[in-house]
Amino acid sequence: MSEKEGSTVEVILSDLNATTVDWQRVLENVIACFDCTTGTLHFLDQETELLQIQAHKGIPPFLIPKLSTIPIGKGMAGIAAERKEAVEMCNLQTDDSGVARPAAKETKVEGSIAVPMLLDGKLYGTLGIAKPVPYDFTEEERRNLLEIGEAMSKALLA
Repeated sequence: MSEKEGSTVEVILSDLNATTVDWQRVLENVIACFDCTTGTLHFLDQETELLQIQAHKGIPPFLIPKLSTIPIGKGMAGIAAERKEAVEMCNLQTDDSGVARPAAKETKVEGSIAVPMLLDGKLYGTLGIAKPVPYDFTEEERRNLLEIGEAMSKALLA
């Protein structure tokens, strides 16, 4: 992890200890920390079992309605939630696996990752970030994102 990345992760974790968490700021710091341009933060509605948008950045306005509510198992965020593990694409634009929803390509991002927000194995939401270029996230970056997701889950319970 770069020094910049390390210090930004510390800022993110300290933001999550605030009395009132500014989720938009947290997401923007995560995006900056991992040198990304786009991101989404969804919380799981425990009653409906649907992922609901909490914060976003870099998403074209016409796409917001399509990603405001996501069923478990649909798209990258939904699959990350279902599998309770990171789901990644080196280039979302050329992906033909069916994991990315057709509308996702309209974001114009390429290297992307969605991680579940887990605490003690329980799902609280998902965090997704992306770059405008093809990119494979490192194992360390995946671990750091999962750690941030766990800290976000704890902050939701506080």
